[in-house]
Amino acid sequence: MSAPVTGRCLCGAVRFAFDHAPLAARACWCRDCQYLSSGNASVNVIFRRVGLTLHGEPLAFESTADSGTRMRRRFCDRCGTPLFSEAADAPDLMVVRAGALDDPGLARPGGTIWTRSAPAWGLVHPDLPRCEGQAPPLPPCP
Repeated sequence: MSAPVTGRCLCGAVRFAFDHAPLAARACWCRDCQYLSSGNASVNVIFRRVGLTLHGEPLAFESTADSGTRMRRRFCDRCGTPLFSEAADAPDLMVVRAGALDDPGLARPGGTIWTRSAPAWGLVHPDLPRCEGQAPPLPPCP
């Protein structure tokens, strides 16, 4: 087992740990992520849900993403920090906002998605793979 990957909200009321490394990290320019990231792309780190330890109970907001997927986004009810996203069609995965990780250096994006939604001033790394919309799903977890 690798060292746990830990994180928390700004005020510390919600803390979490995964007992494994992330599967992937991506920068996302969809409009929902822009709202969650104050207008910029959101850097999202994808983990298997199994192996998650969660302390504190974040609030949830459910909506339908641009991809058509039903999403459940969770955040701290005390400080408002966006923490997680969960897609209804991928119940074995948990998406964590990179800014909530204790070591955000683990969240180096391997690609950028929803580039067609980026504003003209948006920075999309030229050396990373990109998708104009939703990326293909990750394979199911064993």
